[in-house]
Amino acid sequence: MTVKYDAIVVGAGHNGLTNAAYLGKSGLNVLVLEKNSYIGGATVSRELHKDWIYSNCSYVCSLLRPEITRDLELPRHGLQVVPYGGSITFCENGDYFGDYPDHERHYREIARHSVRDANAYERYEADVMKQTRLIRPFLMRTPADPTSLKLRDLKEMKVLAKAFGQMGEEGLADTLRFWTMSIGDYLDEYFETDVLKAHLAGSGIIGTALGVYSPGTAYVLLHHYMGDVDGTVGAWGFARGGMGAVSDALASSVKSFGGKIQCDAEVGQIIVKGGRTKGVALTNGDEYYADIVVSNLDPKRTVLKIMNEGDLPKDIIRKAKNFKIRGSSGKLNIALDGLPTFNGIPKNSPLMHTDMHMIDSLERMERAYDDWKNETWSKDPYVDMLIPSQVDPTMAPPGKHMMTVFVQYAPPKIEGREWTDQDRDAFGETVINQIANYSPDFKDLILHCEVRTPREIEDEVGLTEGNIFMGELTFDQLLFNRPFPGYAQYRGPVKGMYMCSSGTHPGGGVMAAPGANAAREILIDLKRTNTVPEGYDDD
Repeated sequence: MTVKYDAIVVGAGHNGLTNAAYLGKSGLNVLVLEKNSYIGGATVSRELHKDWIYSNCSYVCSLLRPEITRDLELPRHGLQVVPYGGSITFCENGDYFGDYPDHERHYREIARHSVRDANAYERYEADVMKQTRLIRPFLMRTPADPTSLKLRDLKEMKVLAKAFGQMGEEGLADTLRFWTMSIGDYLDEYFETDVLKAHLAGSGIIGTALGVYSPGTAYVLLHHYMGDVDGTVGAWGFARGGMGAVSDALASSVKSFGGKIQCDAEVGQIIVKGGRTKGVALTNGDEYYADIVVSNLDPKRTVLKIMNEGDLPKDIIRKAKNFKIRGSSGKLNIALDGLPTFNGIPKNSPLMHTDMHMIDSLERMERAYDDWKNETWSKDPYVDMLIPSQVDPTMAPPGKHMMTVFVQYAPPKIEGREWTDQDRDAFGETVINQIANYSPDFKDLILHCEVRTPREIEDEVGLTEGNIFMGELTFDQLLFNRPFPGYAQYRGPVKGMYMCSSGTHPGGGVMAAPGANAAREILIDLKRTNTVPEGYDDD
């Protein structure tokens, strides 16, 4: 007997699961199909070395919208986020810069490098927070179509215009500059200390194929600032048990509303008949039927891989091919026999519990980007790493530790060709040597190391070119331009087909907003009661 569902969601990443939960909450019969044998996509915990739990792609939790966490009761479904604060950047000369949560200690640390910069920091933080508060209320809203005369779009444009209008002429000018300028130029306007600028600039290049002096990277920094943990804007946290705990909680929520999740079910094509969706066909030939199909794959993969060109308007094929989604990042997951030491700080320092960065100047960061432009991995890479087992001891056996290492830059191809295993191993060795420059006993403690280049990220997770944001976060690919002009309200190119991945508004990171926003639009089209919250008024 053929079973027909109300909606099928393609991909059990966190946005797909969020979308399914809200559709199920409204009473729809929902099926989620996942190609892998496990759920989560890039938000997953896996035992890649016996008794060590790895967040093998995404590794910290901050952007997850609190509206969604509370509305879907994710803590009741097992999610626990442990906040942490601070970070450190190591210098080649053996010194370091420590970023402390305590305001007075933080001031003294900056002043240790530059009194001028210590006094400038409060102005910098206030200016960045203005931009953060501007954008946060729009994360859980559907972008308006500026070419539309529909009442809803006009009302949304009015809300957007009001938010910008309240900033005044000078504030608006500052905002437009911020959204379009480079993080390097932006920081140069505030600070003189190389290590402080390098420390702050990392958030402007994480996951993007741009350098610190590339236009648009100031906004990428903002994207990393606009999250919160326990109401503290800009704070970060660990999901206890690894980031897979987020997906597990969402999956539990889906099932609580009657939804079904099926793994080992790779979708090969969205079935379209008479200009509307009818279901999906798996790569093994099985077919599942529903009038609503929601793709959690990135926009490029959705349009060009699982849809028939003959079913689509020509404009979306062109737009999908031109969509910027370039891989730039690598990842190492390392099992350690103990806690390593680092130059300049004792093992009991609170900075050991925080983000650790390795590159102490914008010049070195830009040179690392030069390697990417030359289609090779950075020989002096920017490294952003954590030892989450210090905060969450469930991730490693007693006395042992797990380290997660994020790396800029790693290109999608090496000098125009595909990555080889030898390239991957050489890349991993480069990163390990970089860490060892700042940690004399690090290499001796390594028990297991998993190296992930853009090749592995694309093959396993399905992120085109290994791009972790499913599309560059540049001004031409934000709001009503994300993913493409004319398709920025989560509706696809055929009736009944929708998109809910991080390639849609508001973008990448473990935010869940795209999945929730897409569910809202589906429910509007079905004329069903909306179950999706919007942003908090006090944002």
